[in-house]
Amino acid sequence: MLETLLKKPKPLVYVESHAGAGRYDLGAEQALKTAEYRLGIERLWEQRDAFPQLSAYLGAICALNPGGGFSVYPGSPALAAHLLRAEDRLILMELHPTESQTLRRHLGNDPRIGIHRRDGLEGLTALLPPKPARGLVLIDPPYEQVSEYRRVADALVAAHARWPTGVYALWFPRLGLQRDRSAELIGSIRQSVPDGLLCELRVRRQVDDFGMYGSGMLILNPPWRLEERLAELLPRLADALAMEKTAGAVPSWTIGRI
Repeated sequence: MLETLLKKPKPLVYVESHAGAGRYDLGAEQALKTAEYRLGIERLWEQRDAFPQLSAYLGAICALNPGGGFSVYPGSPALAAHLLRAEDRLILMELHPTESQTLRRHLGNDPRIGIHRRDGLEGLTALLPPKPARGLVLIDPPYEQVSEYRRVADALVAAHARWPTGVYALWFPRLGLQRDRSAELIGSIRQSVPDGLLCELRVRRQVDDFGMYGSGMLILNPPWRLEERLAELLPRLADALAMEKTAGAVPSWTIGRI
């Protein structure tokens, strides 16, 4: 999305509601404990020459690892900072005190970046519309409480009302059947927002209870040709990242409109 927006010379702003630490050490104890990267970037890295569409993403990883590899991994703020130009701006919000402090240590010296320790969903309506009034908002919450789904939907609808021309990308998890709230989330947004691009990538079967089996992204005002580009890319990503390749498995990716 940023690559498409950057094709025009006009400056833009990148806004993120839940910025996290900015970048991550995959050799740290916590990362090694879960080893989630082995099912994600490690697989893609082994096949990186087969994914020229991901050159900007992979280039950001290379920039953080001049010695090679991917042990220092860029979060979305670092990816955006790598791509954006000198005249562009980044507005990053993170409420957690430790994460916010780490984010400031990693990216706080960049003059393009404003870092706010605040509730990102509340901050969206407070800080929008931005200047310049052209750009992308990423909403990437942890969804730790069921009530957060309703808050996220309300925040996106309110933000879109304040800045209807902005591009919005809302991430959400696909969870076990008893815990999945994605249909409620999209349904709440659909009542107030006329159109959006809905994409999902699933890497395993949905179980009854625990576990995240895929991810979704709802994009409002998607950049030109994004749907076409994703339709070409998502099947190949699904194949590269799939944890199950058995007969009769549910489709591993979808693209549609709300």
